[in-house]
Amino acid sequence: MAKELVITLRRSLIGRKPNQRKTAKALGLTKINKSVVKTDTATIRGMIKVVSHLVEVTEK
Repeated sequence: MAKELVITLRRSLIGRKPNQRKTAKALGLTKINKSVVKTDTATIRGMIKVVSHLVEVTEK
């Protein structure tokens, strides 16, 4: 079974660059403290890297 990542938005998107806002929205993160579960793929890791200073990631 593939690993899963729990991604939680910890900081606000207000005042962030448009690419960071769009990346967070594409991950399904719209509100602070909202969590989503995604499969651990290279694409998701790249998206996390763009917003790494805004999110908290844990392995499930």
